[in-house]
Amino acid sequence: MTTVRIPEDWPATEEQARAVQDALRERVVLDEPGPPPGTGRVTGVDVAYDDARDVVAAAAVVLDAASLDVVAEATAVGRISFPYVPGLLAFREIPTVLAALGALPCEPGLVVCDGYGLAHPRRFGLACHLGVLTGLPTIGVAKNPFTFTFDDPDTPRGSTSALLAGSEEVGRALRTRDGVKPVFVSAGHRVTLANACAHTLALTPAYRLPETTRRADALCREALRKAYAD
Repeated sequence: MTTVRIPEDWPATEEQARAVQDALRERVVLDEPGPPPGTGRVTGVDVAYDDARDVVAAAAVVLDAASLDVVAEATAVGRISFPYVPGLLAFREIPTVLAALGALPCEPGLVVCDGYGLAHPRRFGLACHLGVLTGLPTIGVAKNPFTFTFDDPDTPRGSTSALLAGSEEVGRALRTRDGVKPVFVSAGHRVTLANACAHTLALTPAYRLPETTRRADALCREALRKAYAD
């Protein structure tokens, strides 16, 4: 487990954080297809908070994209690096997530975030932010639609509907299990929306949420418990 300090130049105010988003958003790449689904490696990242101690734990879990077997994993624990502000949640997590990714013994391949990419009020969610900073292909798979609207997808697995900000498609509601509540997929960096949905389906053979997210969620919670175990 890696212990993380908040970078000295990290934004301290909402105004500073939004300025960073504005500057980095111009570097998001959306015209690359990304790696073919079911090939290479795919890595899930997730975080768990201990607000009483002002601490966040991050986990990165690398899976073989074909078998979904675990290839490698790493964790990091650090101070929460920004106050809770809707639309700026990435600033609370990124230093620790970057540390977990950096501690991996292998290349992560595609990174799947438990959250948003373009499906974000400023079109720069965690998946976009992380992708731009690392250069890695990234997607966001969220549990809810945030502030956006959508029609319920058809019942069968694989059905989709547009996730809309007015008339703009910022992602898709994707049914990963027959008749089960959809997840909300958006492109982050260097992956198209269509391929982001295909990757999500490849990662959900048995459950609503991707295996990357399920395993990273369990690992970051375990890391948080171990960090302060008596």
